[in-house]
Amino acid sequence: MAATAPFEHEIRVTWGDCDPAKIAYTGRLPWFALDAINAWWEHHLGGDGWFQMELDRNLGTPFVHLSMNFSSPVTPRHRLICAVRPVRLGDTSIEFEVIGRQNGKTCFDGRFVCVFSQADTFTKTKPPEEIRAIIAPLLAGG
Repeated sequence: MAATAPFEHEIRVTWGDCDPAKIAYTGRLPWFALDAINAWWEHHLGGDGWFQMELDRNLGTPFVHLSMNFSSPVTPRHRLICAVRPVRLGDTSIEFEVIGRQNGKTCFDGRFVCVFSQADTFTKTKPPEEIRAIIAPLLAGG
């Protein structure tokens, strides 16, 4: 079975995101990826991103791991397109892959693991069935 196409989120990289070398600060790259993951949640939950999940659904998704590889500088010259897809759904966790490209060239790729938690107690929990039902069919690899 073919993998579902990733969700794409466009980011406008600006002069303020850059260092004196005229490329995006390294620390901005994880921020861009996290912004894209939040947009993924908003897209799939009907507008609810992390803020609404936390306050309205009492569901947190704190990060427990992230790793990134950098292959080409990110600059303000082109829009940064971040392709996001879930690649693993565990009993209490979800792993996302994010690939950032500019002008068709891969700039970075990364893996981001979150644990589902009950927000008010900050305790690990299983994702609600309605969330699992949204994620499962979108997993990379089918």
